[in-house]
Amino acid sequence: MAITASGTSEDACAAINDFEYVREAHVIAGDYDIMIEMESDEVYDLLHTVSTELQSIEGVGSTRTYIALQ
Repeated sequence: MAITASGTSEDACAAINDFEYVREAHVIAGDYDIMIEMESDEVYDLLHTVSTELQSIEGVGSTRTYIALQ
């Protein structure tokens, strides 16, 4: 989940969809602006993507990460 600056959600979402481990990302309404589903065999890959790639996208402010264990 990501919060973006006003007017940047669509461009940010398009960029996020190009990330290696992203299965899908969508602009949503509510407390967050983008919902992102990622998948990898290694949790480190996901955390690295969030902490480096996702945070580098113009307009992305804060993020919230939830990890499904099954």
